[in-house]
Amino acid sequence: MTALDDELDPTDALSAVPAAGDRRGMPVAGRLKFCYGPMDCGKSTLALQIDHNHARQGRCGVLLVRHDRSGSARITSRIGITRDAFEVEAGTDVRHLVRQLWARGRHVDYLIVDEAQFLSPAQVEQLAELADDAGIDVYCFGIATDFRSELFPGARRLFELADELQPVQVEVLCWCGLPGRFNARVRDGEVLRTGETVFVADTGQATGVNSAPTHEPIDSATVRYQVLCRRHFRLGDVGPSMARQGQLRLT
Repeated sequence: MTALDDELDPTDALSAVPAAGDRRGMPVAGRLKFCYGPMDCGKSTLALQIDHNHARQGRCGVLLVRHDRSGSARITSRIGITRDAFEVEAGTDVRHLVRQLWARGRHVDYLIVDEAQFLSPAQVEQLAELADDAGIDVYCFGIATDFRSELFPGARRLFELADELQPVQVEVLCWCGLPGRFNARVRDGEVLRTGETVFVADTGQATGVNSAPTHEPIDSATVRYQVLCRRHFRLGDVGPSMARQGQLRLT
Protein backbone atom coordinates (compact mmCIF):
# COMPACT_ATOMS: atom_id res chain seq x y z
CA MET A 1 0.00 0.00 0.00
CA THR A 2 1.37 3.40 -0.97
CA ALA A 3 1.29 6.63 1.02
CA LEU A 4 -1.40 7.87 -1.36
CA ASP A 5 -3.53 4.84 -0.54
CA ASP A 6 -3.23 5.68 3.15
CA GLU A 7 -4.64 9.16 2.51
CA LEU A 8 -7.66 7.96 0.54
CA ASP A 9 -10.92 7.12 2.24
CA PRO A 10 -12.46 4.08 0.51
CA THR A 11 -15.92 5.61 0.96
CA ASP A 12 -15.01 8.73 -1.02
CA ALA A 13 -16.14 7.10 -4.25
CA LEU A 14 -19.62 6.62 -2.80
CA SER A 15 -20.44 10.27 -2.21
CA ALA A 16 -19.25 13.72 -3.19
CA VAL A 17 -20.64 15.21 0.03
CA PRO A 18 -17.85 16.92 2.02
CA ALA A 19 -16.92 15.60 5.44
CA ALA A 20 -18.71 17.05 8.45
CA GLY A 21 -15.71 19.18 9.37
CA ASP A 22 -15.72 20.78 5.92
CA ARG A 23 -19.46 21.49 6.06
CA ARG A 24 -19.14 23.44 9.30
CA GLY A 25 -17.54 26.30 7.42
CA MET A 26 -20.47 26.64 5.02
CA PRO A 27 -23.38 29.05 5.62
CA VAL A 28 -26.45 27.48 7.17
CA ALA A 29 -29.25 27.00 4.65
CA GLY A 30 -32.82 27.93 5.45
CA ARG A 31 -35.73 25.51 5.34
CA LEU A 32 -38.64 25.46 2.90
CA LYS A 33 -41.75 24.06 4.59
CA PHE A 34 -45.23 23.53 3.13
CA CYS A 35 -48.21 23.20 5.48
CA TYR A 36 -51.27 22.13 3.54
CA GLY A 37 -54.87 21.11 4.09
CA PRO A 38 -58.45 21.67 2.90
CA MET A 39 -60.45 24.81 3.51
CA ASP A 40 -61.41 25.62 7.10
CA CYS A 41 -58.54 23.64 8.66
CA GLY A 42 -56.82 26.75 10.06
CA LYS A 43 -53.90 27.29 7.68
CA SER A 44 -53.98 31.09 7.87
CA THR A 45 -54.40 30.98 11.64
CA LEU A 46 -51.35 28.73 11.89
CA ALA A 47 -49.39 31.05 9.57
CA LEU A 48 -50.07 34.04 11.82
CA GLN A 49 -49.30 32.02 14.96
CA ILE A 50 -45.91 30.97 13.58
CA ASP A 51 -45.17 34.58 12.67
CA HIS A 52 -46.05 35.63 16.22
CA ASN A 53 -43.86 32.93 17.77
CA HIS A 54 -40.83 33.87 15.67
CA ALA A 55 -41.29 37.63 16.09
CA ARG A 56 -41.47 37.41 19.88
CA GLN A 57 -38.03 35.75 19.82
CA GLY A 58 -36.58 38.73 17.97
CA ARG A 59 -36.62 37.25 14.47
CA CYS A 60 -37.56 39.51 11.56
CA GLY A 61 -40.14 38.15 9.16
CA VAL A 62 -42.02 39.19 6.04
CA LEU A 63 -45.60 38.17 5.29
CA LEU A 64 -46.59 37.40 1.70
CA VAL A 65 -49.96 36.43 0.26
CA ARG A 66 -51.49 35.59 -3.10
CA HIS A 67 -55.26 36.02 -3.58
CA ASP A 68 -56.35 36.33 0.04
CA ARG A 69 -60.07 35.78 0.64
CA SER A 70 -60.42 39.44 1.68
CA GLY A 71 -59.37 40.65 -1.76
CA SER A 72 -56.63 42.81 -0.23
CA ALA A 73 -52.96 42.48 0.67
CA ARG A 74 -53.60 40.83 4.02
CA ILE A 75 -53.45 37.42 5.64
CA THR A 76 -56.87 36.89 7.17
CA SER A 77 -58.10 34.07 9.36
CA ARG A 78 -61.73 33.05 9.66
CA ILE A 79 -61.48 33.40 13.44
CA GLY A 80 -60.82 37.12 13.02
CA ILE A 81 -57.02 37.43 13.16
CA THR A 82 -55.52 39.51 10.36
CA ARG A 83 -52.15 41.01 9.40
CA ASP A 84 -50.97 43.21 6.55
CA ALA A 85 -48.84 41.44 3.95
CA PHE A 86 -47.12 41.98 0.63
CA GLU A 87 -49.28 40.85 -2.29
CA VAL A 88 -47.45 38.49 -4.66
CA GLU A 89 -48.60 39.26 -8.19
CA ALA A 90 -48.33 36.93 -11.17
CA GLY A 91 -45.09 38.59 -12.29
CA THR A 92 -43.53 39.16 -8.86
CA ASP A 93 -39.97 37.95 -8.40
CA VAL A 94 -39.86 37.12 -4.70
CA ARG A 95 -36.06 37.35 -4.69
CA HIS A 96 -36.25 40.93 -5.96
CA LEU A 97 -38.81 41.79 -3.28
CA VAL A 98 -36.45 40.52 -0.56
CA ARG A 99 -33.49 42.37 -2.11
CA GLN A 100 -35.51 45.59 -2.01
CA LEU A 101 -36.10 45.07 1.71
CA TRP A 102 -32.39 44.44 2.23
CA ALA A 103 -31.61 47.66 0.36
CA ARG A 104 -33.83 49.53 2.83
CA GLY A 105 -31.84 48.06 5.70
CA ARG A 106 -34.46 45.52 6.73
CA HIS A 107 -33.20 42.17 7.95
CA VAL A 108 -35.18 39.08 6.86
CA ASP A 109 -34.95 35.86 8.88
CA TYR A 110 -38.07 34.16 7.57
CA LEU A 111 -40.96 34.42 5.13
CA ILE A 112 -44.59 33.51 5.78
CA VAL A 113 -46.41 32.78 2.50
CA ASP A 114 -50.17 32.25 2.65
CA GLU A 115 -52.33 30.94 -0.22
CA ALA A 116 -49.12 29.47 -1.62
CA GLN A 117 -51.03 27.18 -3.97
CA PHE A 118 -51.58 30.22 -6.21
CA LEU A 119 -47.85 30.84 -6.69
CA SER A 120 -46.32 29.92 -10.02
CA PRO A 121 -43.80 27.07 -10.10
CA ALA A 122 -41.11 29.67 -10.86
CA GLN A 123 -42.01 31.62 -7.71
CA VAL A 124 -41.76 28.45 -5.62
CA GLU A 125 -38.29 27.90 -7.09
CA GLN A 126 -37.40 31.47 -6.07
CA LEU A 127 -38.44 30.67 -2.50
CA ALA A 128 -36.23 27.57 -2.55
CA GLU A 129 -33.34 29.71 -3.77
CA LEU A 130 -33.83 32.18 -0.91
CA ALA A 131 -33.78 29.29 1.55
CA ASP A 132 -30.64 27.73 0.07
CA ASP A 133 -28.58 30.80 -0.79
CA ALA A 134 -29.76 33.43 1.71
CA GLY A 135 -30.45 31.17 4.70
CA ILE A 136 -34.06 32.38 4.98
CA ASP A 137 -36.64 30.05 6.53
CA VAL A 138 -39.72 29.90 4.30
CA TYR A 139 -43.09 28.76 5.65
CA CYS A 140 -45.76 28.20 2.98
CA PHE A 141 -49.42 27.53 3.68
CA GLY A 142 -52.08 26.52 1.22
CA ILE A 143 -54.50 24.08 -0.33
CA ALA A 144 -53.06 21.15 -2.25
CA THR A 145 -55.86 20.54 -4.77
CA ASP A 146 -58.41 22.69 -6.57
CA PHE A 147 -62.17 22.18 -6.90
CA ARG A 148 -61.53 19.46 -9.51
CA SER A 149 -59.29 17.55 -7.05
CA GLU A 150 -56.23 18.35 -9.20
CA LEU A 151 -53.01 19.70 -7.73
CA PHE A 152 -52.46 23.42 -8.06
CA PRO A 153 -49.24 24.06 -10.04
CA GLY A 154 -47.73 25.96 -7.10
CA ALA A 155 -48.66 23.22 -4.64
CA ARG A 156 -47.23 20.57 -6.94
CA ARG A 157 -43.88 22.38 -7.09
CA LEU A 158 -43.88 22.76 -3.31
CA PHE A 159 -44.43 19.02 -2.92
CA GLU A 160 -41.43 18.50 -5.19
CA LEU A 161 -39.05 21.01 -3.58
CA ALA A 162 -40.00 21.50 0.08
CA ASP A 163 -37.72 20.23 2.84
CA GLU A 164 -40.76 19.50 5.00
CA LEU A 165 -44.35 18.65 4.10
CA GLN A 166 -46.80 19.04 6.96
CA PRO A 167 -50.54 18.39 6.70
CA VAL A 168 -52.42 20.71 9.04
CA GLN A 169 -53.71 18.54 11.86
CA VAL A 170 -57.06 20.27 12.46
CA GLU A 171 -59.58 17.82 11.02
CA VAL A 172 -62.30 19.17 8.75
CA LEU A 173 -65.41 17.02 8.44
CA CYS A 174 -67.65 16.28 5.51
CA TRP A 175 -71.37 16.65 6.18
CA CYS A 176 -71.50 12.86 6.70
CA GLY A 177 -68.97 12.99 9.54
CA LEU A 178 -66.02 11.49 7.66
CA PRO A 179 -62.80 13.50 7.26
CA GLY A 180 -63.13 16.01 4.42
CA ARG A 181 -60.25 16.45 1.97
CA PHE A 182 -61.87 17.78 -1.20
CA ASN A 183 -62.77 21.41 -1.83
CA ALA A 184 -65.97 21.26 -3.86
CA ARG A 185 -67.24 24.32 -5.71
CA VAL A 186 -71.02 24.36 -5.34
CA ARG A 187 -73.65 26.35 -7.19
CA ASP A 188 -77.37 25.90 -6.51
CA GLY A 189 -76.67 22.58 -4.82
CA GLU A 190 -74.62 21.21 -7.71
CA VAL A 191 -70.92 20.37 -7.48
CA LEU A 192 -69.15 22.07 -10.39
CA ARG A 193 -66.58 20.04 -12.31
CA THR A 194 -65.41 22.62 -14.85
CA GLY A 195 -64.45 26.28 -14.73
CA GLU A 196 -61.60 28.55 -13.80
CA THR A 197 -59.09 27.42 -11.20
CA VAL A 198 -59.24 30.72 -9.28
CA PHE A 199 -62.57 32.39 -8.59
CA VAL A 200 -62.48 36.08 -7.66
CA ALA A 201 -65.43 36.69 -5.39
CA ASP A 202 -65.88 40.42 -5.88
CA THR A 203 -66.61 40.16 -9.61
CA GLY A 204 -69.45 38.66 -11.59
CA GLN A 205 -67.05 36.89 -13.91
CA ALA A 206 -64.60 34.13 -13.05
CA THR A 207 -60.93 34.75 -13.62
CA GLY A 208 -58.45 31.93 -13.72
CA VAL A 209 -54.87 30.81 -13.52
CA ASN A 210 -53.52 27.87 -15.53
CA SER A 211 -56.92 26.81 -16.80
CA ALA A 212 -58.92 27.21 -19.97
CA PRO A 213 -61.07 30.36 -20.06
CA THR A 214 -64.80 30.05 -19.62
CA HIS A 215 -67.47 32.39 -20.94
CA GLU A 216 -70.01 31.33 -18.34
CA PRO A 217 -70.43 34.00 -15.64
CA ILE A 218 -70.31 32.86 -12.03
CA ASP A 219 -72.42 34.74 -9.51
CA SER A 220 -70.61 35.08 -6.18
CA ALA A 221 -73.98 35.22 -4.42
CA THR A 222 -74.82 31.66 -5.48
CA VAL A 223 -71.40 29.99 -5.48
CA ARG A 224 -69.67 28.64 -2.40
CA TYR A 225 -67.09 26.03 -1.45
CA GLN A 226 -67.80 22.99 0.68
CA VAL A 227 -65.35 20.41 2.02
CA LEU A 228 -66.40 16.84 1.21
CA CYS A 229 -65.05 13.35 1.76
CA ARG A 230 -63.89 11.47 -1.34
CA ARG A 231 -67.09 9.47 -1.71
CA HIS A 232 -69.43 12.43 -1.59
CA PHE A 233 -67.11 14.56 -3.72
CA ARG A 234 -67.12 11.80 -6.33
CA LEU A 235 -70.92 11.50 -6.15
CA GLY A 236 -71.46 15.26 -6.06
CA ASP A 237 -73.53 14.92 -2.89
CA VAL A 238 -73.46 18.07 -0.73
CA GLY A 239 -75.76 16.62 1.92
CA PRO A 240 -79.32 17.23 3.08
CA SER A 241 -78.79 20.88 4.03
CA MET A 242 -76.30 22.68 1.84
CA ALA A 243 -77.00 26.12 3.31
CA ARG A 244 -76.25 25.28 6.93
CA GLN A 245 -74.52 27.95 8.98
CA GLY A 246 -70.74 27.84 8.97
CA GLN A 247 -70.22 26.72 5.39
CA LEU A 248 -67.71 28.87 3.58
CA ARG A 249 -69.11 31.43 1.16
CA LEU A 250 -67.17 33.57 -1.27
CA THR A 251 -68.80 36.86 -0.26
